[in-house]
Amino acid sequence: MKMNASEAQTAALRVMTRCDALAEISESADGLTRVYLSPEHLRANACVGEWMKAAGMQVWQDAVGNICGRYEAAEVGAPALLLGSHLDTVRNAGRYDGMLGVLTAIETVQWLHEHQQRLPLAIEIIGFGDEEGTRFGITLLGSRGITGTWPESWVTHPDGNGITVAQAMSDVGLDSTQIHRAARDVNEIVAYLELHIEQGPCLEQENLALGVVTAINGARRLNCRFTGEAGHAGTVPMTHRKDALAAAAEWMVFIEHTTREQDPQLVATVGTLSCAPGAVNVIPGEADLSLDVRGPQDDPLEALLSTLLTQAEAIALRRGLRFESHEYYRIAATACDPLLQQALSHAVETVQGRSVSLPSGAGHDAIAIAERWPVGMLFVRNDRGISHHPAESVMAEDVAPAVQAYLQAICHIAEQNR
Repeated sequence: MKMNASEAQTAALRVMTRCDALAEISESADGLTRVYLSPEHLRANACVGEWMKAAGMQVWQDAVGNICGRYEAAEVGAPALLLGSHLDTVRNAGRYDGMLGVLTAIETVQWLHEHQQRLPLAIEIIGFGDEEGTRFGITLLGSRGITGTWPESWVTHPDGNGITVAQAMSDVGLDSTQIHRAARDVNEIVAYLELHIEQGPCLEQENLALGVVTAINGARRLNCRFTGEAGHAGTVPMTHRKDALAAAAEWMVFIEHTTREQDPQLVATVGTLSCAPGAVNVIPGEADLSLDVRGPQDDPLEALLSTLLTQAEAIALRRGLRFESHEYYRIAATACDPLLQQALSHAVETVQGRSVSLPSGAGHDAIAIAERWPVGMLFVRNDRGISHHPAESVMAEDVAPAVQAYLQAICHIAEQNR
């Protein structure tokens, strides 16, 4: 079963139109913002639910506010292949991050429905209510709802206005005591596929519309500090100084050079830097900086982090300073399933001639889903890799082969699970 080029173009244009329609559902008129359990969230759910129904799906909203649809298998009650992404956004967002994955999934079911085709597996599509964590500062609420891994403390977590998750759920007709009803039995789902814009420039550099994700990067985040000795900028000789900012600068150059040399898939970023006392005529006695290290495999990531911290200690020792670090965030790398990668790669090769494999540097709902089921991800080229910004841009000419490849992979996976 294959979608022809004309059908794919029609599907792509419908996806683009629907992305525009969802972009109008925003809490502000001058930029797209749609957060979890807001009126806009519920409006987006209703809109997507109508499109699911038009594609022949049974539709419901689950106990944590995800919008869900099921296209029944040839044999009623068969397990499902789950497709999806998220419908929430960051503040002042682009219109494709998350939404593109939900809408292209609907197009694959639309094609099956129009051709009166049923697969050995049911197809379920889910528009997750919260992936970004914009409102409550906790991420993957929607996907952790279906995996049954909500920490109890989440319901008491407040937003910026002091409204807790439980209160926000009540305001939209949900019951926080019933969150467990969103969890799905492991036998009900075979695997999960997520189509997403690439939040980076690799596909554009390869001049390709589509790529297959190998893994979602693990990450470590640390707050670090060099402590030296403040002193008069005019009276302390250079050879006697314990300049914390100079030590931090030396370390930053080492971080950049070493990460580049160690592994092309590893990245390290110093995103914040401040020093004290912070006066033009005083030697910095303290320098605080953040470190964010990411990579698609945990062992190389740990090795890089160890190298960087060891060097920081050495720099501090040589300069007569102290160095300390505190890791405040850690998430393991999430490997995509090899068989799902293979199915996606074959489909991509069919529609664009060759496939490229690449890791995802950003987080996705697939991280949570991978704790229960195999996951696979398909990336679509995104102009200059810009995301979380109104400048996000994909082309209908890329969405068309994306829908073709997605459908082909879905059919192959379903047949393999007959």
